Amino acid sequence: MWWRKVKTFGELIKYEHTVFALPFAYAGSFLAARGWPEGRVLFWVTVAMFGARSAAMALNRLIDRAIDAQNPRTANRHLPRGLLSVGEVLLFTLFSVALFALAAWELNPLAFRLLPLALVTLVVYPYTKRFTWLSHLVLGLAEFYAPFGGWIAVTGRAELPAYVLGLAVGLWIAAFDIIYAIWDLDFDRQAGLFSIPVRFGLKGALRISAAMHVLTILLFVAFYFLDRRGPYYLVGVVLTAALLFYEHRLISPEDLSRLNVAFFNVNGMISLIFFLFTFLDTTLIKA
Repeated sequence: MWWRKVKTFGELIKYEHTVFALPFAYAGSFLAARGWPEGRVLFWVTVAMFGARSAAMALNRLIDRAIDAQNPRTANRHLPRGLLSVGEVLLFTLFSVALFALAAWELNPLAFRLLPLALVTLVVYPYTKRFTWLSHLVLGLAEFYAPFGGWIAVTGRAELPAYVLGLAVGLWIAAFDIIYAIWDLDFDRQAGLFSIPVRFGLKGALRISAAMHVLTILLFVAFYFLDRRGPYYLVGVVLTAALLFYEHRLISPEDLSRLNVAFFNVNGMISLIFFLFTFLDTTLIKA
């Protein structure tokens, strides 16, 4: 039945992970508008994020299907199990890209001109683990476009605060992707794949991830001064810093049992809390 197929595609793209990026796209829009953006802008930002994220996840599954089939952690994914065909996922990818392109076109000329850069990043990222341990930073670049794109959707201009905000979010994502890669450390070594945990070991990877999260907070603080934000935004940054500190306290080279909590629960809370206090800062502060 069609609804089962829809559910299967929802599982393929892990729609629940939207919590990592969509709130930051909204945050970029609210910050740029210094209040509520136009309803049509929020609508097309939502469509753009759905299209971009769906295309990114589907591409990742398509490109990595042979690797996923060999990895015990990913062998049960939809393509290795035959729950979806390559053709079906390819069509879904093309539909998602078209949706992304339509949203960019409807937003403004700059958003549409930047579309190829975002798409190239989405296509290149899955291949990077095959030749460089900097793959996490390429994923960060892909996520950079969430707040950056949200800002451009409102202003139609690539301004310095948008770059700072995008870089902060990109580093945040890249740092917790390093933590995520720890799950596959042994497999990646055996398969000849590249990652920061493979290159620098478990302790080195955790140190690098922590340092990148420190840079994330410093960039959020820099944005506070650069964009002259209010107290609610600053409270959001302080809470984000506290959650990142807690995340790194949850895991250690000797105890990785809470890796799932650190990756999914804490980072999901960070994105929601950051948007909540951004929302308060851009709406209540004007009242």
